[in-house]
Amino acid sequence: MYKPNYQLTNKIVKFIAEISAAREAILDAPILPSIEKELKLEALISRTHHSTSIEGNRLSKEEVAIIVSGGKLEARPKDKKEVLNYIAALKFVDKYGPSIKQMTPAVVLKLHGLITKGILSARQSGNFRDKMVYVIDSFGRTVFTPPKDNEVPHLVKDLCAWLNSKEAMGFYPVLTAGIAHYEFVRIHPFIDGNGRVGRALATLILYKLNFDIKDFFTLDDYYNEDRASYYAALQSVDPESIDITQWLEYFVEGVMVQINRIKKEVYELSVDKHLKEKIGGQKRLSGRQIEAFKCVRRHGKITVGELAALTKVVTRTALRDLNKMREMGILKLIGKTGRSAYYELA
Repeated sequence: MYKPNYQLTNKIVKFIAEISAAREAILDAPILPSIEKELKLEALISRTHHSTSIEGNRLSKEEVAIIVSGGKLEARPKDKKEVLNYIAALKFVDKYGPSIKQMTPAVVLKLHGLITKGILSARQSGNFRDKMVYVIDSFGRTVFTPPKDNEVPHLVKDLCAWLNSKEAMGFYPVLTAGIAHYEFVRIHPFIDGNGRVGRALATLILYKLNFDIKDFFTLDDYYNEDRASYYAALQSVDPESIDITQWLEYFVEGVMVQINRIKKEVYELSVDKHLKEKIGGQKRLSGRQIEAFKCVRRHGKITVGELAALTKVVTRTALRDLNKMREMGILKLIGKTGRSAYYELA
């Protein structure tokens, strides 16, 4: 059975402690249901854009958002198909991740089938590669030689067996996901789509191990913002010893950076528990109202003019948004109507 080779360094332990503290803060933050929904949608868009962008997809984050919302977009068919497929894979992870008891090669093949449907041939999509492949850099040089194709099925089976073991189940979930991510990429089990499947698999493992962050978490942003560091971390592993310590330091640090970003965002959007109970799930905030709420959490107050400038709308529209939030019981008006008046949390 697969056995990971790494050292639990002080750096990894420190990052895990920060991750745990940030995760607890996120889970404890009282957030209005409508804002939770917006954060989940933003995470879906962000994951999809960044993971496909790493592999060369040319659609911007704004264009991905149009596709997610079901809008029409003029773009290269392959780019749109990659985005739609990745969305399907993430929805599969979201729906079935927590209920998957055993990780199996069939689950891995399912993810690949979803991600490459209509892009690879029917023989290649959802099936392990049947020939040798090489990882080539932008200069055409071979930077990594994966195992032979006839070794792939049993290597994936071994990885799945380890993921189902008491050892893996007892690890901190982020460590297990990081270990699996590297080993999967090392095996390189498919003709194409290995990176996207590997990142989706890491997310699935976190779900399976109940590492819940309300579906706000996305690691793909971290990878895509500095692709050179991502590939350098993958290539830092010695092919003989397969010591993945340096890779794990990079991976766990990425989780720490991203989860702290989420914590900051959640703090700006959180309300006191009394207000959440008062409003409940009956009220929905618009995008402009969410921006107003974030501004109040940041600065303590907001004026009609400030919201109008922030969201690029006319004063009348901004006034209507703020007054609606006042009717909901979220904000209260301080001062008489006019330039000196402002709104703060109720």
